[in-house]
Amino acid sequence: MERRRKRRGGRAAAARSVRAMTVIVRDLRLGDAADAAAVTRVRRAALPYLVTTPEALAFGAENAHPAAKYRLLVAERDGEVIGTAHAGIAYDSSEPGLGYVTPHVHPDHRGRGAGGLLLRTAEEHLAGEGATAVYAWALEESGSLEFARRRGYEPRRTAHFLRLDLADGPLPEPPALPAGVELRTAADFAADPRPLFEADAETTSDEPSDIAIDFDDYEDWLNHTWSSPLLDKELTTVVVVDGEVAAFTAAQTDGLTRYMSGMTGTLRAHRGRGLAKIAKTDSLHRARAAGYTEAFTNNDAGNGAMLAINRWFGYSVCATEVRHVRTLG
Repeated sequence: MERRRKRRGGRAAAARSVRAMTVIVRDLRLGDAADAAAVTRVRRAALPYLVTTPEALAFGAENAHPAAKYRLLVAERDGEVIGTAHAGIAYDSSEPGLGYVTPHVHPDHRGRGAGGLLLRTAEEHLAGEGATAVYAWALEESGSLEFARRRGYEPRRTAHFLRLDLADGPLPEPPALPAGVELRTAADFAADPRPLFEADAETTSDEPSDIAIDFDDYEDWLNHTWSSPLLDKELTTVVVVDGEVAAFTAAQTDGLTRYMSGMTGTLRAHRGRGLAKIAKTDSLHRARAAGYTEAFTNNDAGNGAMLAINRWFGYSVCATEVRHVRTLG
């Protein structure tokens, strides 16, 4: 299964500025399309392996679960947005007191204190909301790893971003469907998406992760996964066996050229039959036909089965990140 990059969101707290020389940190201005667009530009520059849009960014800041205590922080230097960080509580974890934050600073503006100020602001907020540990991702490059080390973060697990050239690269031909197997899209489940929720819950629970998730809130899933502006229901392929969901690949797109596998999984009773390959092959072919030219995905380094599947498609590692943790207090 492919690792889900969860973008937890929530209602931003009242705007608060923290000053350090000419850099300030504040909250995203809700309802300000220009602010969301500026933050999106920074995130794309800092982490170009994710699919990000202003609409999805604003959606996450406005609509996620209140228990997340979420803040989307923005760093400005002389009025220009140069950094951002999303921070919150892992409210859906079986272990209390877990927070998360990852600061991103535009490559042209690093070394000016924005990343450290974003991180301190987030840590203060999370500590105030009861977090006792904070998880953060850092790219596997000397500057990012040293930034984390100096601030007391210890490395844990590793994950890879992978890229596939959809414009010119070859794709495997769609395999013949076994008897009793048919392909549908997420759009076909619009009237009742609960079978997709149940499949998502089972496969996500088997993902390698530092944070165990209690995936049992259907309404929360509807609000923040099914309703996400990034989810392309027409390109999300669902494999159905004898009328029941057996596997799926969730497609996230920017509506322009970039496609990402938000999650690919097979239910336990149907594993070992190549159904994940069938789902991804179908979705990738249809994404190419729709005009998407780059495909991305993200896999835990220990998920050898999914990494092998993605290598079979022609994906190659384009970046590696390391998850870190720091104990607060």
